[in-house]
Order: sequence, then C-alpha cells, then structure tokens
Amino acid sequence: MSLEGKTAVITGSNSGIGHGIAVELAKAGADVVINSFTDSEQDHLLARAIADATGVTARYIAADMSKPEDCRALIAKAGRVDILVNNAGIQHVAPIAEFPTAKWDAILAINLSSAFHTTAAALPGMRAAGWGRVINVASAHGLTASPFKAAYVAAKHGVVGLTRVTALETAEEPITCNAICPGYVLTPMVEAQIPDTMAEYDMDRETVIRQVMLARQPSKGFATVEQLGGTAVFLCSDAAEQITGTTISVDGGWTAL
Repeated sequence: MSLEGKTAVITGSNSGIGHGIAVELAKAGADVVINSFTDSEQDHLLARAIADATGVTARYIAADMSKPEDCRALIAKAGRVDILVNNAGIQHVAPIAEFPTAKWDAILAINLSSAFHTTAAALPGMRAAGWGRVINVASAHGLTASPFKAAYVAAKHGVVGLTRVTALETAEEPITCNAICPGYVLTPMVEAQIPDTMAEYDMDRETVIRQVMLARQPSKGFATVEQLGGTAVFLCSDAAEQITGTTISVDGGWTAL
C-alpha cells in the first residue's frame, strides 16, 4: 500500500528496531521523522540517507524521551503526525532487591511514560485530520516475564495497557492503536553481543544463538527489523482498519509457550 501524504514520527529511531521501522514506512511512501536524544551530524545524515533512498521527506528531531516536555515538543516540532510509532526504550537487568531506583525511574519514563506523552500530544492532530495510527513497540515481555527485568517488564506491560485504553478511547474514530511485541530481534547491538557470548559459553555462533540467546524463542531464529517494519506498514493499511487495541507478537512462538 502507499502511505504517500502521511507523516510518521518514530521515537528512538536512529538505530535498531526504530530505524528499521522508519525505513519501511518511508519505502511505503510516508514522510518520516526519526528521533533520539542526541543531535549529531550522523543523526541528521541518517535522515538524509532515508530521504535519498526512498524519495520521501525525512527529518531528524532530537528529543529526550525521559522528559515529558521533550516528548510533547517532538510532536509539536514534527508539525503533522499521522502515524506515531512509540519505540524508544532502554534496559537494565538486576534483582528487584538490588535494582537501582534511578534505573527504575529512567526505564519507566522512557519505555512507558514517553508513549503516553507523545500519544496525548498527537491525538488532537489525528482527530483533526480524520485519520491516525498509533503503533507502540512493546515486547514479548509485555505479555510474559523474565527474572531480573522488573522495570522493563513492568513498563512493557504498561505499554500494552496504554495501547488498549488508547484504542477504546478512539474506537469510533478513524484512528487505531496497536502494539507490536517482538521477541529477540537481530539488531546491530545484538549482533555485537554474539562474539562475547560465544567466548563466554565456549560455543560456536550457531550453537550460542540457538541454545543461549534464543533459548526462549521456539523458532530459533531472530526476527528482523525489516519484518517489524513490515508489520508496522500493515497496521497502517486499509486491511488493518478494524484491528485496534491488540498485540501482534513477532517472537518466533515465544508467547505461545
């Protein structure tokens, strides 16, 4: 389908999943705004590369998703937001009794509260335009849990709840809200972890991927950023008009267990 004439804002999108979603939305014809908290020449070059490759308008807008005022300012600076992809997120792993308070606060702010603030700021414009798509990147951990990830699991469960409330509040309007729940995704960050994990477990690449990294992913294959981007494009299509308030798992069967 063509998303020509639509503008998509993707938070946390100068790398990994967010960047992959931005690229696929641009390929489908949407103008895109990518984002992170930095404001380097490289960030702006990433936007230019998307524009050069796809022919759409692509911009980079810096905003710190841990700050409510920055979240709302991002939407204001974007000007028009037909598609909002809440993707920004961070992680920290520790037992609950040892979990640093600052890390808890930061994860909840970036992974959950930012989605509330951007959605609240974007909905009036979507209503005025008569069309809108809100796509929240949750996680398999929005549907299940793992030890030592208290803040991340709590935040991602919250994202799923926020998705459902947003969908109910817009159910009679031409606006939908859904959550994509990835399992393990082959991002540059994950790729960089593979050699160290091989050394730690004294295993070859294929074995460490299947037995360690993808131990909970029944397919034993990573999802790709292109697949997640394709899922986002589908959720913006006419075929997904009546899909709202739901979760779409892209997790190789993880949450089927």
